[in-house]
Amino acid sequence: MMRILLACLLVLLMPEWDVDAQFGRRRRGPIERMERDIFPGNTFTFCRIEYSNYTGDDDWGYRRRRGSWSVDYPESDENFSLRLSQITTLNVNRTEDGQFKHVVVRLDDPEVFKYPFIYMLEVGRMALSVSEQEGLRDYLLRGGFLLVDDFWGDDAWRNWEYEISQVLPPDEFPLVDIPLDHELFHIVFDIKEVPQVPGLGSFWDWQSTGITYEGWAGLYDQYGSEAHCKGIFDRDGRLMVVVMHNTDLGDGWEREGENYEYFRNFSAPKAYPMGINIVVYAMTH
Repeated sequence: MMRILLACLLVLLMPEWDVDAQFGRRRRGPIERMERDIFPGNTFTFCRIEYSNYTGDDDWGYRRRRGSWSVDYPESDENFSLRLSQITTLNVNRTEDGQFKHVVVRLDDPEVFKYPFIYMLEVGRMALSVSEQEGLRDYLLRGGFLLVDDFWGDDAWRNWEYEISQVLPPDEFPLVDIPLDHELFHIVFDIKEVPQVPGLGSFWDWQSTGITYEGWAGLYDQYGSEAHCKGIFDRDGRLMVVVMHNTDLGDGWEREGENYEYFRNFSAPKAYPMGINIVVYAMTH
């Protein structure tokens, strides 16, 4: 039944993205609607996680006020929801006034169980409380799906590795590389490499150097110059966590309308295809 469902989905998907036509549209004109019967009652809401984190004098002011969880918010969540609704037949939740609905939830809030997909980013400074650890563990082992995005370099990776080890014992739930032949990379878009999306600030350097990683992350770190896609599977082999390290999908979504070359080189061919593949995979497994 699942294979039939996915086959129907792929037939209805837009096969190519007209970059010139899509740039800068964001929430503007209407597009042709597709049939949505294949997901009866299955509605996607972008759910961002507000988590506890360390702070320091070198943090940006808004991160000290709201925390690293709020980077790219809310434009990233809104733009991604728009593109997901345009490119797939998935029902994307809207508010009464027609705007795409997105929510912010804490891991120790029972509301998190209403959302089959959750998103976290900038986890290099994350410091989960015991109640947050327990909430995330329960959420994942009861069928939830987590995407982690936008953290760079060895120090950030070590912090994430420690924090998730307090949630899921690594000897039972190891972090492993997701191979490129995994369905995750082909369920909607055919992705042939782990996409490295620089933030818009680093994009300006890329134009002259061709380097796509965040420069400060790749100078000395063992893993700083390559993008990685890692995962954690549950006891039944279900992929429940996808970790995008050394890449910034969220900036590719948030900043899509600010520079045409950034949109053409990173938002359209990399950030959106990877994000859409992950969400469609999460919502159909």
